[in-house]
Amino acid sequence: MDPSKVSAMSFVQGLRCKVCGTLYPAELKTLCPEDFAPLEVAYDYEAMRGVVTRERIESGPGSLWRYRDLLPIEGPPRAGLDSGWTPLRRADRLAAELGVAELYIKDDSANYPTFSYKDRVVSVAITKALELGIEVVGCASTGNLAHAVAAHAAQAGLRAVVLIPHDLEQGKILATQAFGPELIKVEGNYDDVNRLCSEIAGRYPFGLVNVNLRPYYTEGAKTHGFEIAEQLGWRLPQHTVVPVAGGTILPKVWKAYRELIDLGLVADNGPRLHAAQPAGCNPIAEAILEGQEDFRPQKPDTVAKSLAIGNPADGYFVIDVVNESGGSAASPADAEILDAVKLLARTEGIFTEPAGGTTLAAAIHLIESGAIPADESICISITGNGLKTAEAFEGLFEEVPVIAPRLEEFDRVLESRGLGVSNPSTTAGVAALAV
Repeated sequence: MDPSKVSAMSFVQGLRCKVCGTLYPAELKTLCPEDFAPLEVAYDYEAMRGVVTRERIESGPGSLWRYRDLLPIEGPPRAGLDSGWTPLRRADRLAAELGVAELYIKDDSANYPTFSYKDRVVSVAITKALELGIEVVGCASTGNLAHAVAAHAAQAGLRAVVLIPHDLEQGKILATQAFGPELIKVEGNYDDVNRLCSEIAGRYPFGLVNVNLRPYYTEGAKTHGFEIAEQLGWRLPQHTVVPVAGGTILPKVWKAYRELIDLGLVADNGPRLHAAQPAGCNPIAEAILEGQEDFRPQKPDTVAKSLAIGNPADGYFVIDVVNESGGSAASPADAEILDAVKLLARTEGIFTEPAGGTTLAAAIHLIESGAIPADESICISITGNGLKTAEAFEGLFEEVPVIAPRLEEFDRVLESRGLGVSNPSTTAGVAALAV
């Protein structure tokens, strides 16, 4: 089914303050003027009941737009028509390594078109930007969002202005430049970039997806959670481990789970959400483990640049959700993160960026500590592709041998790897090599 042909039905009531509960129209608005708290899209769930059903969702397109009724747009989808519906893999080989019974990988490293979970949030944000008549979109980004905004803007025929930290990985810079945005490096870290973008949003009529379009943008993250539930046969994993950068995805996965429960589409099995942050930038994980209700901003210093946000915009809400769900947090060191990247690739054939390595390494910590019991179902969210962060893996693998085009040199390399056979030309020798 063409997502643009999805029947238009909006259940949006407006934007509600997450602190005082005041309801505002669904406009280009980010903060409540009464208490400066963030706004969140509010829906008429009573009207949804009996209308938004499993069957209606399953009859939708093979993209995130199968959940269009639960998203904050008025008309048909207009961006990211092929985004979402990424694989959920039962990871039995990895489970055996970790000593757990039921393990799944939600693999947004395979998302379209830019191989990260950001394709979800940008699809929704740009569709809303088009509905609002915005002609220029943009973002503050640690890399994946820059890539996604540039690509989706190009598909939608919009101009894009993208701001990034000056020391971003070159792979992400080149991948973004390919789509022709106005790409600008800002001296400093992500928090410096984000502050500048907030000033830009006040001066220019731009739709900055994670600034003045943020209430709509964040709703796209729910589709990550919706897909996990549907792909598990309309049930929820008992534990979901999610990376935390700005704090968008984890609270929205929780919102997705709660919406499905409230609409009677899944049973409430007491799902727990766990936060993963690198040790070099872990304000949220630190607050959770210390039992604090708020966090102390940090200056990032980690190989996981996608997670290098020291003052996360939705950090407070991550802490609240993790505590409400009964979850926990973990902060692996950079060396553990890179080891986890290798482990996931070796066992499940998924090459993730350091953010994904952080999530897996954090899950290992949580399993070893008993925070996640080995006999309960676990889902690990992988949100980005390792091909965009090649610099992070320099020196991590063995040097590749170079040989002359002679069979005896090939034999020598195999023998050095413990794969040599006495007579490779025989059938027995070939069988031994295969083993």
